[in-house]
Amino acid sequence: MSAIELAATIDARGVSLDLDVDDGEVVAVLGPNGAGKSTLLSLIAGLLRPDTGRIVLGDDIVTDTRAGTFVPAHARGVATLNQKALLFPHLSVEANVAFSPRSRGIDRRGSQKIARTWLDAVDARDLAARMPSQLSGGQAQRIAVARALAADPRVLLLDEPLSALDVGAAPAVRRLLRTVLREQKRTAIIVTHDLLDALALADTVVVVEGGRIVERGPTAEVLTAPRSAFAANIAGVNLIGGTAHTTETLRTSWGLTVHGHGDTDNGAAVAVFSPAAVAVHLVPPHASPRNVFETTIAEMDIHGATVRLRAPDNPDGSRGIAADVTPAAVADLELEPGKRVYFVVKSQEVALHTASR
Repeated sequence: MSAIELAATIDARGVSLDLDVDDGEVVAVLGPNGAGKSTLLSLIAGLLRPDTGRIVLGDDIVTDTRAGTFVPAHARGVATLNQKALLFPHLSVEANVAFSPRSRGIDRRGSQKIARTWLDAVDARDLAARMPSQLSGGQAQRIAVARALAADPRVLLLDEPLSALDVGAAPAVRRLLRTVLREQKRTAIIVTHDLLDALALADTVVVVEGGRIVERGPTAEVLTAPRSAFAANIAGVNLIGGTAHTTETLRTSWGLTVHGHGDTDNGAAVAVFSPAAVAVHLVPPHASPRNVFETTIAEMDIHGATVRLRAPDNPDGSRGIAADVTPAAVADLELEPGKRVYFVVKSQEVALHTASR
């Protein structure tokens, strides 16, 4: 078993984390810089001692502050893959991959066999005799994957493993990781800022903000119906927080009413809708039930084949509403920063959800 149970606090960092991961589950951890993502990995790996808490890997308690238990990093059965491959420069590719089984006491012949098995798995057998200095960035990261898995870890931790790769190498390594994690049914936690990593690799998405886990759910659900500001931002959708009084109405703290539909009828809630669903008018329309928000254009940016307009930040500090329009609409309406407009969204385009998972 390679499930994870973690509940830990680090007072100096303002961190209080609580996370369970099922055996064979892949979890993507998202969040802004300094939120506590790398701290989470360090706690699991045994590189940090919490002030209070308990961490269980499989059937083994590896950290328990009450009992004074703390299993050192090298004895936890955890492998970490970082942004840089960090291969041993004086060892060949095959020797790098064979290092982990050799460290576990397996003889030279057995270690070479394991190394070649994993080099085959990452399609790098032809690189076995090369030195790390002779590898491209993508090749080196593939070898790093093989080396990590040759250790036969019960948990694999990936800390932005693709961020240092160029756009040509990253997709191949991402496909490799997806194949290995799925076919091997590996328990893994991947910290990433890349939406593609979460979509391609993870069963579950966790959002960390301010040292707390503020959102968790299936990958597709979190990225299509987010309930935290960071998840909404990375998913590219609008999110407005407030209080729902019915299944069709949300009211913000600054008095804005948003009409939509969803799964909540009272308490803290969020309204979620796509920038593509937002129409821009110079005068308020009078038609079917819709949301009409009078605002001023604060920002304009090219966003793919469209122009993204952004309203000023909301009174609660959250990001202002975004609208995606065509360049032709920008020209026809003479849109520019500072211009007063009306952002209009049909109520059926707005989903209302309970604010916290």
